[in-house]
Amino acid sequence: MANWQALIREQLEKDREQATLLLQEWVQSPSVQGEERSIQESIASRLAQMGLAVDLWVMEGEELLAHPYFVSPRDVFDASPNVVGVWKGQGAGRSMILNGHVDVVPAGDRAQWSDDPFSGKIVDGKLYGRGATDMKGGNLSSLLAIEVLQKLGVQLKGDVIFQSVVEEESGGAGTLATILRGYKADAALIPEPTNMKIFPKQQGSMWFRLTVKGRSAHGGTRYEGVSAIEKSMLVVQAIGKLEKERNDRLDDPLYEKLPIPIPINLGVIEGGKWPSSVADLVKLEGRMGVAPGEQMEDAKAEMAAALKQLAEIDPWFNEQPVELEWYGARWVPGDVDQDHPLMDILHSQFEAVTGSRAVVEASPWGTDGGLLTALADTPAIVVGPGVTQVAHYPNEYIELDEVFRCAEIFALTLLEWCGIAEDKK
Repeated sequence: MANWQALIREQLEKDREQATLLLQEWVQSPSVQGEERSIQESIASRLAQMGLAVDLWVMEGEELLAHPYFVSPRDVFDASPNVVGVWKGQGAGRSMILNGHVDVVPAGDRAQWSDDPFSGKIVDGKLYGRGATDMKGGNLSSLLAIEVLQKLGVQLKGDVIFQSVVEEESGGAGTLATILRGYKADAALIPEPTNMKIFPKQQGSMWFRLTVKGRSAHGGTRYEGVSAIEKSMLVVQAIGKLEKERNDRLDDPLYEKLPIPIPINLGVIEGGKWPSSVADLVKLEGRMGVAPGEQMEDAKAEMAAALKQLAEIDPWFNEQPVELEWYGARWVPGDVDQDHPLMDILHSQFEAVTGSRAVVEASPWGTDGGLLTALADTPAIVVGPGVTQVAHYPNEYIELDEVFRCAEIFALTLLEWCGIAEDKK
């Protein structure tokens, strides 16, 4: 019986230099929204060279655009194709999706970066650049897990489906499109940056907009008007009260280390037009966290009820109730039972590779895992290299050692989950 762990580690070490160069190329490709075609075509070419059945397509069609889970700031994706590569198994084995996104958030203020945001520069074992940790490093781990098994002559029983999707940062339209195209599996791994913690549960979230109305008047007689700014302070307090109520009743032990497991964040406030006028309109925009296992419609109903109760505090809200609009990005919560057999395999392989027991928590942010779990009947677990605290930040980086450790864990997991059809060693 082959010592697969030793063989996998040895092969990954042989391939390390070339794999690192590949990650540099990916990071140097600034795949912000609308500019993903170059990297996706490169990935498609790589998958074809590996012998996978490659599907590269541009998302379109009424089925996608009219789907209740479709959210995106755009409806034309010509420059942003999806890529899926299928490594066919010999049959009678469990299948696995390895899902990752190539879209990255904008670099932001370049003055806050020590180098070009897309440099791919390596310093002290860390590769720097926008997207390095969120999540091109994890995508490389998935690709290497397949590639190393192929180089060792392994043939699996079950299929492995490598997905390189767009639109995750805007709500998951890319992964939704793969589901509508018919891709599903017995389970999925998503190598988002978890610092190699295992997340069987992922918080969902959705964006909202509140419109608070007042009555304009001259600033010199402001008492004759109704300040929407002052009324908005009551709305902010009501949102804070709702957040506390929702979190106080959440007793999931996987969230015990988070001070606010499912936050409601107010990120934008706009109001007033003139310093000498009473503001007659304020808009608040924010993000509402949704607990694993919670229906998004139920969370929406709670928000609406909390805003309706404002009339009990201030009669003004009887005359001018707060307008609530759900818009923009949305991430479906995900929940996989900790007794799921993939969890046992991940624990076993993590310990074999690292010598320690994996930490299991619930994610404080949304991923595409909720869509796979809810719509594709594909239980998705999130675990990957990199830390959240550098994703979306200036000087984003990933530790290369962690990328290769993750690849080793994923390769061993594929062996056990999908099953070995033929042992050539």
